[in-house]
Amino acid sequence: MSATTTPEAAPAAPVTSARTTPPGPRRVPPPGRILLVASLAVATVYFLLPVYWLVIAATKSTDKIYGSNGFWFDSPRLLENIGKVLSYDGHVYLYWVANTLLYAGVGALLATLLAAAAGFALAKYRFRGREAVFKSVLAGVLLPHTALALPLYLLFNKVGLTNTYWAVLIPSVVSPFGVYLCRIFAESSVDDTLLEAARVDGAREGRIFFGLALRIMSPALVTVFLFQFVGIWNNYFLPLVMLSDDRMYPITLGLTTWQTSQDRIPELVQYTVGGAFLSVIPLAVAMLVLQRYWRTGLTEGSVKG
Repeated sequence: MSATTTPEAAPAAPVTSARTTPPGPRRVPPPGRILLVASLAVATVYFLLPVYWLVIAATKSTDKIYGSNGFWFDSPRLLENIGKVLSYDGHVYLYWVANTLLYAGVGALLATLLAAAAGFALAKYRFRGREAVFKSVLAGVLLPHTALALPLYLLFNKVGLTNTYWAVLIPSVVSPFGVYLCRIFAESSVDDTLLEAARVDGAREGRIFFGLALRIMSPALVTVFLFQFVGIWNNYFLPLVMLSDDRMYPITLGLTTWQTSQDRIPELVQYTVGGAFLSVIPLAVAMLVLQRYWRTGLTEGSVKG
């Protein structure tokens, strides 16, 4: 007798309901958020509108700057205008660019290194008068740079350094804010046990600082470098007091001399606008490249690890 098997019935597919959940009421953002977004939009327009005008004006001739719509192109000739800016008065603008890169680049680099060393020492070494030194640094943060220009001029004139590159470069290597930021960051990020382990392994203090501490403090150092670079790049009053040779001027002071001569030489209106446009480009590039380090440095240095 042969056994026969009956196949089991397949399980029934689940029945899905054709009904859909009715959409709920539209969520309205709170008034505070709307006000915040509106304020940020107004601030964005406020800061970007002059830059937009500068880009448009850099493409126009001198007569078109005053005789056309300031917020739209009219016979653009940007490359021609830039060529005239760079070649005017024996390529003096190129001297100004080189001087500004020297003052801002070398000054910001040395200021960052000095601030890192001072901040690390104030954070990790115990010595008499440490807090007094730090309070003096904080006082320097509150002191405006213009108040120091005249005393610095008298000092540099006494030693014969006025109208030299040193007269602008030496004051640029001091950054009280950089010392403050580096100390706060070193206290929270550089672990004391790590330093002790390096000393036990035979590392000297110089090797610990350059090989270990600087790497850990790199976000703060990038922040200090960026702030100092922008500050020196836009510095006007100190070079005005210290320098008399126009071949040593930075861009800010050089463009001011062009602006004051526009009544005698009308084409300097366009050259000043074109020079200002070119001077913004390095700052924009630096901000775009270093902004992620900048944000990290501002947040990590203020949080206790």
